[in-house]
Amino acid sequence: MGDFGAGCVVAAILAISLPLPARAAPPERLEPCLACHGTEGQSETPEVPSLGGQPSPYSLIQLFMFREGLRIAEPMNALAKELTDGDLQSTADFIATLPLPRPPADPGEPPRIEQGRALTRQNRCDVCHRPDFSGQANVPRIADQREDYLLKTLREYKSGARHGYDATMAEVLQPLQDTQLVELAYYLAHIR
Repeated sequence: MGDFGAGCVVAAILAISLPLPARAAPPERLEPCLACHGTEGQSETPEVPSLGGQPSPYSLIQLFMFREGLRIAEPMNALAKELTDGDLQSTADFIATLPLPRPPADPGEPPRIEQGRALTRQNRCDVCHRPDFSGQANVPRIADQREDYLLKTLREYKSGARHGYDATMAEVLQPLQDTQLVELAYYLAHIR
């Protein structure tokens, strides 16, 4: 399984056994995170993802990968380095309580929306990410994510610069042209 092994993924997912807490004030250590990712789940920072609505298991695994240096994205690696397993879990649980990101005020261009929708169907993106792209377990929410972040991430998966838990994303994206990645990102950022 990918770059850090099935055992880590399974251990991280099994660590999720408590119900999500009601939304509380963020732990003080999250203030630097929320400065970039947004206090209400919506990032205003270019190429930085919105965290609202991310499933706790997905966030837990990402935080673990940052802490262990299995995913490189500064300043995330430095911020996660000192987090304990309990810190990772409580942070992931808190992220899951953040409000869902809002779609852009612009409803999008209908031909581009249709082209992106067709690409998601052809490539079965809705199988793992769910039909509404809300994510599940260790699969991220991509609906209403920042368009620039989505495009950056799609390009990184296709080029191999970003590794997933397994090769699925790279395999799915290999046959797509960059113009198709642009349309996928556009559509996913404008889901209504």
